[in-house]
Amino acid sequence: MQRSIATTTSPPTRSASLAGGFRGRLRDVLERADPAYVGLFFVALALGIYVFSNPARIGWYDHFVWQADAYLHGRFVIDYPVADGPFANAYLNDVMPLPSQPGQPSHGLLPFPPLPAILLIPFVALFGLATDSQLVAALLGAINVGLAWRMTSRVTDNRAAAFLATLFFAFGTVHWYAAMLGTTWFLAHVVATTFLFLGITLALDGERRERLRSSLERQRGPSPGTPTASDSLGATFEARSLFLGWGRRLRTLVDPLQFMAGFVFGLAALSRLTILFGAPFFVFVGSGGSYTRRAISAGLGAVIPLGLLLLYNLVATGHVFNPAYQWLFQTEYHGYMPADLQIDRSLGLEDLGHVPRNALIMFGWLPIVNPECGLSLLDRTCALVRPDPIGMSLLLTSPAYLLALPLVAAAWRQRLVLGATLAVLAIGFVVLMHFGPGWVQFGFRRSNDFAPFALILVTLAIAWLGVRRLTVALVGISILVNAWGVYWGVVSGW
Repeated sequence: MQRSIATTTSPPTRSASLAGGFRGRLRDVLERADPAYVGLFFVALALGIYVFSNPARIGWYDHFVWQADAYLHGRFVIDYPVADGPFANAYLNDVMPLPSQPGQPSHGLLPFPPLPAILLIPFVALFGLATDSQLVAALLGAINVGLAWRMTSRVTDNRAAAFLATLFFAFGTVHWYAAMLGTTWFLAHVVATTFLFLGITLALDGERRERLRSSLERQRGPSPGTPTASDSLGATFEARSLFLGWGRRLRTLVDPLQFMAGFVFGLAALSRLTILFGAPFFVFVGSGGSYTRRAISAGLGAVIPLGLLLLYNLVATGHVFNPAYQWLFQTEYHGYMPADLQIDRSLGLEDLGHVPRNALIMFGWLPIVNPECGLSLLDRTCALVRPDPIGMSLLLTSPAYLLALPLVAAAWRQRLVLGATLAVLAIGFVVLMHFGPGWVQFGFRRSNDFAPFALILVTLAIAWLGVRRLTVALVGISILVNAWGVYWGVVSGW
């Protein structure tokens, strides 16, 4: 795919490239290495850094541990509020208290989709409410980095570009912050990213398989066979059987690999619902041979987990859509926002009226600057610059995302570029419609929902531009800024 883009654009001159010696050595090492070993290297590196970044892991917000414990006790609702004993949850936000009779146990309903809690069930079965869900998030986040390498190395044959792009995802985006922190909302992002990477990579594998098959068919030419009598008899029987006839039509409409890509993509939405709006990617990318067949195959796969989610909501709450979030939106404290950015409760949970405020935070929100504090960036008592807990512009936290802009402008007609771009735009717009930007965070945490799709564009951009001073500098700056943000998030107790 990198080569096809290079044929439609003019690559930059080599004058600004990195020194040939370093670049050549990196390329040689990566070309000789087994891709699986490179992936394991990334997992080990990320796990060490993610765990070391937040060794205390206080674990104040562990909603999913309580939810997994409720499942193990045959309930959908958690014990709430629990104020006494070694494990308490009375301080938790984002819980809808349920009425109870005097003297009877009280419970609460969580608004979150269930997949993170389901994944925690084995850990909670072993360790109970002492389960360190933050450590699970760090482990799963490290696996995500390995999956990022697996995906980027399929997006381009340029392994140096894939390597640099994977470094960017691992340490130059807010995935690092989410994985090392791992509290409720961030764990949901990490889990969703795991399944999203898996779904995207299945679609890419289908795309590569289909291109290889088409190439072999062109080389060999058509090889018609003579139908046998049994073939004719089978065709006649299928034509006269309604069941077999529909089965045959279904086989022509559904590609199995694209179906599985859609199914895994749908599972990702059981952790973060907004990921669903990345569906356009699977219309443009994957196996199936046509836009219609790709869309139908992936759509049928995604419908299964989504149908299960609706059934879960109906059984757990009596409603098709979980009512807890709407209740919390109307009742919880939102005073952490500045006076000029207050959340408007007269609007809906998802509303166009929220877009201007969230867009300002996503693209234009600056850190807190204290000129009187001198030049220190890490002084806990008085730092020149420190992150604002409301958020920080994505362009400041991960400037390497800017590499995608010239790539999209030059190659938007390529199916992979167009599919990834539409997915980023669709998810990004829905995220901006949400009533809140994400309370107490570094950067803009909801960008995790479209980060794997955006990573495709960054990977292709690096492959096109080359591993050169510009691309390395933007990735390096992204890593430094996120390391700074992780430091402040930990020492500030966010």
